[in-house]
Formats: sequence, structure tokens, C-alpha cells
Amino acid sequence: MNAGAGAHSGTGEATASLCQAILDFDSDETLRLSLARLDAGEAPALIIDDCRAAMKIVGDRYATGEYFLAELILAGEIFKRVVELLRPRLQLAGAGDSQGTVVLATLRGDVHYIGKDIFATLLEAAGFTVHNLGVDVSPERVVTAARAVDAEFVGFSGLLTTTFEVMKEATGLLRGAGFGEAPRILIGGGVTTSDVRDYVGADFQTRDAMEGVAWCTQVAQRVRRGQ
Repeated sequence: MNAGAGAHSGTGEATASLCQAILDFDSDETLRLSLARLDAGEAPALIIDDCRAAMKIVGDRYATGEYFLAELILAGEIFKRVVELLRPRLQLAGAGDSQGTVVLATLRGDVHYIGKDIFATLLEAAGFTVHNLGVDVSPERVVTAARAVDAEFVGFSGLLTTTFEVMKEATGLLRGAGFGEAPRILIGGGVTTSDVRDYVGADFQTRDAMEGVAWCTQVAQRVRRGQ
């Protein structure tokens, strides 16, 4: 598979090679190339940017049906390995501007996590700072975490209809928590619908991780423009 000449705004063979390694789902080669560039003195943020560009291509191909869920998951796992490899250097160098801060959780009574974790990885690939609280999380813990990191977004994932009441409880707590600006709330999972969104009081609902990333990105851009 060819990444294509217009795949990334960066320059050079190193960018193309790293993108291609991710598009080939070659984890070892992706890590080797990332480490080689790091050892050569390249800024870790630039390496992450190239990986994000590749993940954007993966997401686009998934959206058009060229890639399937298994490939989306595999590419996401490779991206996470690169981030973990570079994280110590990113923290030393400063991670750069973030698109926004997102808190994610599967709420009390539900222990499903795969969809949430895919979404978390795709958000990170799109430049968001993500705090993934895990599964079976209480609404109170969500509020505490969102306040601690000044979250712009809070996302709930659920595959059980019994979590709707907990989503509503968590949304109510977030709305009444006295944030300077209340975080946008989105819900996802196979049992969620627009009716559930309205019932729990969320701002957005989707069953598609890429659609969720696109919505967060659009909202973040509008906020930056002061709209």
C-alpha cells in the first residue's frame, strides 16, 4: 500500500517510510524507524505528527470500508506503542499544543472497554490529551477527574442498557458541578441512540469512533475561533 504523495505535510523519506510502516501494520519497523529518528536528534513531537498523519489515513480508509475494524485496532495498537516509546522524551520536551482534554469512562455496572479504548487511541492520534478512567467507574469519580484536568470533553461508553441511568446521573453531576465552562458530553456504544442522548442529557451520540473524533475536533476548532 502506498501512502501517497499528499499523505503528510512534512518532508523527506523518513516521513514517508514511517507512514508506510504504519499503513503496512508493521509494528517492529514502525518502532525501529521512530527510535532511529529519535536517536538522530529529531524532536519526538514531529515523529508523533507523522504517526498521526498515518492514523488519519487509516481512519479515512476505515470510513470508506477499505479497512475493517481489525485493521483499525491494529494500527491503533502500533500508534500506542510509539507514544509509549516516545512519552518520556515528550514529557521532557513538552508535548506541544493539545486539541483539548478528554475524560473517558465506562460507567458503573459495565465492564466493556474495547470500543472506548479504540476511541481513546484515535483521539490521541488526533492530538487530544486523553484521561481514560477504565471501566465500572462511578459518576462521582468522573466529575472529580474532569475537574482535576479541566476537561473540555467527557465521554461515556456503554454496551448495556442498564448504564443509561448511570449516564444520566453522571451528566447531571457534571452539569451541576460548577465548572467555569461545562465540558461537552458525548456517549457511544452499540446500544446508544439519539433518543438515549436526549434522555441522558448528552451533547452528542455516536456508534462510530471516527465520527466521535471528528465531532470533538470540530467543537475544539470552533472554541479556538471563539464561536
